[in-house]
Amino acid sequence: MTNIFHKAIGFLKQETVLCAAALLAVVSAFFVPPSLNYIGYVDWDTLALLFSLMAVMKGFQQAGVFLSLGSRLLGRVGSTRTMLLVLVFLPFFLSMVMTNDVSLITFVPFGMVVLKLAKQEQLMIPTVVLQTLAANLGSMLTPMGNPQNLYLYAQSGMDFWSFCGLMLPYVLLSGICLAAFCLFRPAQPVAAVSMEYQKQDLKKLACFCIGFLLCLLGLFDLLPPLAIAAVTALFLLIFDRPLLAKIDYSLLATFLAFFVFIGNLGALEEFQTFLSSILSGYEELVSVLASQIISNVPAALLLSGFTQQWPALIVGCNLGGLGTLIASMASLISYKQVAQEYPAKKGRYFLWFTLANVGLLAILLLESWLLG
Repeated sequence: MTNIFHKAIGFLKQETVLCAAALLAVVSAFFVPPSLNYIGYVDWDTLALLFSLMAVMKGFQQAGVFLSLGSRLLGRVGSTRTMLLVLVFLPFFLSMVMTNDVSLITFVPFGMVVLKLAKQEQLMIPTVVLQTLAANLGSMLTPMGNPQNLYLYAQSGMDFWSFCGLMLPYVLLSGICLAAFCLFRPAQPVAAVSMEYQKQDLKKLACFCIGFLLCLLGLFDLLPPLAIAAVTALFLLIFDRPLLAKIDYSLLATFLAFFVFIGNLGALEEFQTFLSSILSGYEELVSVLASQIISNVPAALLLSGFTQQWPALIVGCNLGGLGTLIASMASLISYKQVAQEYPAKKGRYFLWFTLANVGLLAILLLESWLLG
């Protein structure tokens, strides 16, 4: 019995957002009894594309594509400043296509290993803080950069280039700020870092490239997302079951639970009127503030049911990923890595993370005000 209790506590800690979403869905069901209407609450196309993208990116990650790219770039660095630029801008640019959480899962441990080999562990805190910022900021640009973008892109009906154009000014300023942070650091000579990385299986790599192409066709509404997900699942079931088992199903389940919760709230006329009145004219600010408390993915799912001001909601939920540690759940990936590898430094990391995030959030909110 004690063992079951400990397992339950462990699951609750590991999947806090999923458990909270499931609890909210169950509670809301007491006010809106379960029916076939629940099926209509769910955006199945978004879930299908999210599943397919996660599978493809997990495949690229396991094939060592991103580490191979990083290793090749790091073989040419000659100073700590250049090394920092490489380690920070790898997740910045690649998060635009591989999502912010996959980017951090890949490049934070990679960066820590590089710093150890280069005997530059004193740069660990600024490097990981900037990598986390880079992944969250770079991922703002595209619909496939993070889960809330994929969902809001589908809901808004915007075309791909309009979405990218909306977020481009914020991503450009973010890139300039990140580069300034890196260039501000004094440059010290460092020996080129050589890392081993696995040789890629070209056949598997070609399959994942085809999978990514299918996902893009789904994003551009040229193929049905449900068909893409079915093909992806069938392929993995036959040729790569271990990878199929490693997909983040808890994120998909979190989306499902929030769809039910939001659908039930939308069926309550009083709540819909109340939240719509709060949001009216303040969509961006409310999105940013809500993200600080419940993180930007749940904020996007919740608020999307009560406003049609898509540009403000998209900008707000993306900028809302900055600020607190839980504003973007992907940021917890970096924190856990630091706490595991350098437990004595997690307090200092948290301080620098918060200061850097709040500072950049203020800069980007000022930009939004000027653009508005």
